[in-house]
Amino acid sequence: MLDKEMAFPNAKINLGLFVCHRRPEDGYHILQTLFYPIGWRDALEILSEGKPGECRMVQTGLVIDGDPEQNLCVKAYRRLQKLFPDLPGVSIHLEKRVPFGAGLGGGSSDGAYTLLLLRNLFRLDISDEQLEKEAAAMGADCAFFCRCRFLPNETGHFNSAQYCEGIGSEMEPYPLSLKGYWLVVVKPPFGVSTKEAYSNVHPAWPETSLFELLKQPVATWKNCIKNDFEDSVFPLHPELADVKQALYDHGAVYASMSGSGSALFGLFEKKPEGNINAWFPNGYQAQSSECLL
Repeated sequence: MLDKEMAFPNAKINLGLFVCHRRPEDGYHILQTLFYPIGWRDALEILSEGKPGECRMVQTGLVIDGDPEQNLCVKAYRRLQKLFPDLPGVSIHLEKRVPFGAGLGGGSSDGAYTLLLLRNLFRLDISDEQLEKEAAAMGADCAFFCRCRFLPNETGHFNSAQYCEGIGSEMEPYPLSLKGYWLVVVKPPFGVSTKEAYSNVHPAWPETSLFELLKQPVATWKNCIKNDFEDSVFPLHPELADVKQALYDHGAVYASMSGSGSALFGLFEKKPEGNINAWFPNGYQAQSSECLL
């Protein structure tokens, strides 16, 4: 029997997202945000198969066009191959369920979990800190999924929300508990480009940091915690503002866009009843899940 590792890469939402400053030296934006894991998941299986350096990618589920070598799972393998030139060959099977172009970090999660599974499968001598650096080099969100992870049979405390103040990879654990709350995450039938998201953003440091605002009762978040990208995205896609209002109309205590993508989420004090997809127009995809942390 072939050796294999399997996991279910989870998505994330951003609880608050303040665009604070644009660095003149490189154009990167300084953000304040909280990465929070959610239960919308892909399935990832890696088999030890083939000659060293061979990476075969098979994807099912949602269709993502493009060169397989540009897939973050393959990029993760190639990064470790540079560190371990004799890295055995693999066959990667990704069942894609988390929508892409949504601000949910699905691709970043797949890449991060590939790093983690390859380390386990081949017992690679690389620390969590080193692996996180490799993940961050693939994308800001990737490092989060290395740090906040849900691997089968793994012991230890690797499931904390992460507060970020920087360009996306500078994180620290944040003691937020939403146990007992439910999330409804909604993906419209279109994405939002990074260019669109930043088109009308005006960076400014908040009077009170997101770090402090998140300490307030959840019932108050509606009035003080926002995603700055809504200012530029909602005028371009007013139907997203309608989705946010629908979440409030059905009882959400807090609703927001996630990241810079097109997905929105609502936070509910109890499990929503009935068919949540009926709340939104045809073509919209919604999922309800209990909060993980």
